[in-house]
Order: sequence, then C-alpha cells, then structure tokens
Amino acid sequence: MKLKETDLIKLICDYLEAKGEFFYRNNTGGFRTETGHFYRYGAVGSPDIIIVKNGKYIGVEAKVGKNKMSPAQMTFAENLIDAGGKYILVRDNLDDLILELTLYNP
Repeated sequence: MKLKETDLIKLICDYLEAKGEFFYRNNTGGFRTETGHFYRYGAVGSPDIIIVKNGKYIGVEAKVGKNKMSPAQMTFAENLIDAGGKYILVRDNLDDLILELTLYNP
C-alpha cells in the first residue's frame, strides 16, 4: 500500500501527541456554495501542522513521493522563517521531523 500525504500527516500527529507536544492540524481550502459564492478558509500556503514549542511557531509540511511544495507554500515557509519561526518539510516518513525537533532548541 502506497503512503499518502494524509497518512503521513496522521503519523506526524500521532507522534507529536505521544511526545506531548502542543500542536494542531491546520486545514486550508475552499468551497463553493449552491448559490455560487466561493469561501476560502485558512492561510494560503500555510503548513499542514502547527507546533508551538517554547513560544516558537513551527510549521510542518508533509510530502510523499515526488510531490513538491507549491509556490504559495514556499513563500509561506520563507516568510515564517524571516519572522523567526521554524519550518520543517517532512518527506515520506518521520525521520526529518524527529531530527529537526531534536536539534531545535528555541
């Protein structure tokens, strides 16, 4: 069975919960009503998961296989880092997340 991004996001959330981290799943998107109005929710390009550790904002984006970050996600990541936050791109498994959180000491 091929891992999907939703599966990786669930693995990340399960790991963070087991470690006792303060985090939440960040949903973004949009929808159109029956009358044709379009509503967007969440910040465009924002990461899949938000962690707050020692008062610092950590954005976590999950990608599997050949999936790449969108231009909006890259811009969000750059802006977050410029503002003093941290951005972690997690590819295919928890290794990147575990390493980055271990090394990160705000």
